[in-house]
Amino acid sequence: MVAYVTGFKEPFQEFLKEANPRTIAVNYSQGSEICDGLTYGMYLTLSEVLGEIGMADRLVSAERLVSAVRERKTDYELGRMREAIRHTQEIFGLVAGFIRPGRTEREIAAFMQAEVGRRGLVPAWGEATCPAVFTGPDTAQAHYGPTGRPVAPGHVLNMDFGVQVDAYCSDMQRTFYVLGPGETEPPSDVRKGFTTIVRAVAESFAALKPGALGRDVDAVARGIIVEAGYEEFPHGLGHQVGRFAHDGTALLGPAWEKYARKPFRPLEPGMVFTLEPRLTVRDRGVVTIEEMAVVTDTGAAWLSDPQRELLLIRS
Repeated sequence: MVAYVTGFKEPFQEFLKEANPRTIAVNYSQGSEICDGLTYGMYLTLSEVLGEIGMADRLVSAERLVSAVRERKTDYELGRMREAIRHTQEIFGLVAGFIRPGRTEREIAAFMQAEVGRRGLVPAWGEATCPAVFTGPDTAQAHYGPTGRPVAPGHVLNMDFGVQVDAYCSDMQRTFYVLGPGETEPPSDVRKGFTTIVRAVAESFAALKPGALGRDVDAVARGIIVEAGYEEFPHGLGHQVGRFAHDGTALLGPAWEKYARKPFRPLEPGMVFTLEPRLTVRDRGVVTIEEMAVVTDTGAAWLSDPQRELLLIRS
């Protein structure tokens, strides 16, 4: 650290002239929001100060370095995330016993939030949408808060939820089916939708390995959904998780403009991703699972315990 009194320019220029770096990496990026912390005004100031000593052309983005630090999880970080996942899965198990026809999305969310507080934890993202709870057809789907809509027989119900442990997050989704009168198992349309999602998660997990591109992993799940007769999901298959529920630069997603170069970054060991395809079963609701996995030296390993059976709610 170099202190200054009247201004930073003179000591800053003296330091750079002595160091004479080939490049000067700063925190800006056109393709990764986690690496884009420098304001435009500060960038202009920096360019001007460097221009006075002939170094303005040495400025480069620090995206590669910042991304690497954020994306490659240490054993300690993975341990905190496993603990967050453990709490998340336990709370999913508890809420399964609370859900019943007539309960509203808000009541279900409040039950889960109370359990988060009882454990001395905080949600992985804002309380207004964590958990997100959606029951039945024609819901708002992802990233909206729970409403006063009641659970009813024949509904598919899903929720998106996570917690923080020592500043590290989980982010998972689970799908339930509310049995109707006389039903002992889900109807065929719901079973088909859920089976398709389970297969999409399993086969995209198998494609998750070092050197793979995110767009190719996404294509595995997207192809399974479409081939089964459903519309493709309107989002990427999975994002990274870390100190935020959405973290890192590399993305499991299609080559859409909004994702820039994120789906083209080769995957590396230590990256933690969600796998979250979804589809809609007409007149029933949205079927989705969100699991968490870490890229290893040879492939990938589950961090969450994958949901392979629908969670049934009896009327």
